[in-house]
Amino acid sequence: MRFFIAGIMQGSHLGSDLHSQDYRQRIQELLEQSFEGAEVYDPFANHESSVQYDDAEGRRVFYGHNRMCREVDVVVAFVPHASMGTAIEMWEAHEHGHAAVIAVSPLETNWAVKYCSHAIYADLEMFAAALATGEVQRKITQVLEARR
Repeated sequence: MRFFIAGIMQGSHLGSDLHSQDYRQRIQELLEQSFEGAEVYDPFANHESSVQYDDAEGRRVFYGHNRMCREVDVVVAFVPHASMGTAIEMWEAHEHGHAAVIAVSPLETNWAVKYCSHAIYADLEMFAAALATGEVQRKITQVLEARR
């Protein structure tokens, strides 16, 4: 199963400041523990200096990642605060792909989170607990079967 880790990077920061990206390793570990043979793509791992990219490279990476969200099986979106890039990735997966979109976010009433997600977990602990019980796996199977 192919996963894409979407999540806040710059959020509402001005300039090139980034939110902590520590969540990405935790999500990858959880997915690899819960899904045998999981292929997990972390866009930040391949583009840690992306805030310094020139416009041409930034545009190529931005659009490439959005297209990738149409092609994976699952987008796991970490959205502790509003994130325009993550919202676009969620939209692409939900509306133009066949992916299940799983949000890890306290923003359950935010329309982008609410309407572009198949399941929402308030934080990483709740996501981990739902993985441990098989709830996430069942939801992903249900979504993928219905979307194919």
